[in-house]
Amino acid sequence: MNIEGILLKMVSEHAVPVEYHLPVGGQLVYMNDLIGKKIDVQYLNEIHCIKCGRLTKTSFAQGYCYPCFTSAPETSECVLRPELCRAHEGISRDMTWSEEHCLQEHIVYLAITSGLKVGVTRISQVPTRWIDQGAVEVIRLAKTPNRYTAGIMEVALKEFINDKTNWRNMITGKITGDIDLIQEKGRIEEMIPSDLRDFIDDDDEVIHIKYPAPHYPEKVKSLILDKTSTFSSILRGIKGQYLIFDNDTVFNIRNHSGYLVRILFKLFWQVK
Repeated sequence: MNIEGILLKMVSEHAVPVEYHLPVGGQLVYMNDLIGKKIDVQYLNEIHCIKCGRLTKTSFAQGYCYPCFTSAPETSECVLRPELCRAHEGISRDMTWSEEHCLQEHIVYLAITSGLKVGVTRISQVPTRWIDQGAVEVIRLAKTPNRYTAGIMEVALKEFINDKTNWRNMITGKITGDIDLIQEKGRIEEMIPSDLRDFIDDDDEVIHIKYPAPHYPEKVKSLILDKTSTFSSILRGIKGQYLIFDNDTVFNIRNHSGYLVRILFKLFWQVK
């Protein structure tokens, strides 16, 4: 069965293992049942902005045309650098959007992805953000009243702990060291500046995340539709926003948001 439409990032549900649905042209394809099955993908040489829908030759910030990239609140600089948020001062591209996204409680967390990292997410994005990053274990470190406060805490901790994920190691399941998140939380709490320690979260539950990825590649070959417009491979697993195919090929769905594709799901497929 063929499905044609615009790709959007996968919708995930924290189950054991994580359940994934892929939005394609207004339909949600249940991906877990396709593991072990062959999938054909054809890029139809169109990219549509996921904000306004206009055609664009180049995708910016994972799915936006250039005008939206420079003006939409979803692409504000504080999305990648929370410490630059000024919504608490009444400064924003769109205050209504900021009230819903920036001026809400945020979680500063420790996660194991390719190793130990610190991160920030809006409380309503828990656990989606962790799943999108491919985290296998997560613990809350602090809860702040807004994005800016979470951001300045993250910046203070970046001197002592990584805030990035090595996506290749995350995909292959290579984790640096034996990490005890409860012990790490205790250690890192001492590094939080004194004026931010009131925000430390007493919740010490370690969240474990298992992915539908019975096969991890030894090495990673990234599939990019701009370079490879058609491919046909067997789906071996899913982790983060990556589809893992045979021959150690991985496909980042989120990086291809807005791409118009035709997909053939062979043997069995299911939509909701």
